Amino acid sequence: MNWTDEGIVLSARKHGESAAIVTLLTRDNGRHAGLVRGGSGSRARGIYQTGNLVSAEWRARLSEHLGTYTCELLQPNAALLMSERLPLLALTSAAALVERLLPEREPHPDTFASLTALIEILGAGGHWLSHYVEWELGLLTHLGYGLELSECAATGAIDDLVFVSPRTGCAVSAGAGAPYREKLFDLPAFFMARDTEPSAEDIRTGLRITGHFLARCAKDADAGELPRSRARFVDRVARDARE
Repeated sequence: MNWTDEGIVLSARKHGESAAIVTLLTRDNGRHAGLVRGGSGSRARGIYQTGNLVSAEWRARLSEHLGTYTCELLQPNAALLMSERLPLLALTSAAALVERLLPEREPHPDTFASLTALIEILGAGGHWLSHYVEWELGLLTHLGYGLELSECAATGAIDDLVFVSPRTGCAVSAGAGAPYREKLFDLPAFFMARDTEPSAEDIRTGLRITGHFLARCAKDADAGELPRSRARFVDRVARDARE
């Protein structure tokens, strides 16, 4: 068994004295792990940094085996973000979410494309936080947990949608949601109109909403809690907003 594909490095964990277990999100073969001989050595360490794009050849005697990877670096995305603390935290958060939540060895071309686009946006600088939140919204959709924001879940109204139900992920209008205000999420304006410039509070609210439903997805998939790297990213966003 063997295949060749492009992949984004999600993680690399030392195995034995010098090998590494490398997990990639590949274009055609989904989330896929493999053994890299010498992968934790000084020469190879730079290749297997989270976020890097590699060309990978996977070989195994049987399809269910772990198999081995031979990789070549295509784009050193991690190195480009190494000096930018918040974008680097966003990258590690996104990669950890994909590794935690995507089923193994199932093609997810939409997620590969969206993660590739997010990495490009992180490397471009500028105002990218709303793009990160939108990426998490897209990941929820790919996983079958997308929000339904086209109309009020209670009345069917399409105007004055200002809340999100934490139970259903559906929009709720101001009138229908008023009696339950304390139990609902505020609906950030940029969720509805992507060209809207979000405030810092909108970003934090957006992350609370996506985090709530990502945690539900993880629970339903028996994947445990959300990765710590996402919590570190969210904490840093909140800290930067206070400074």
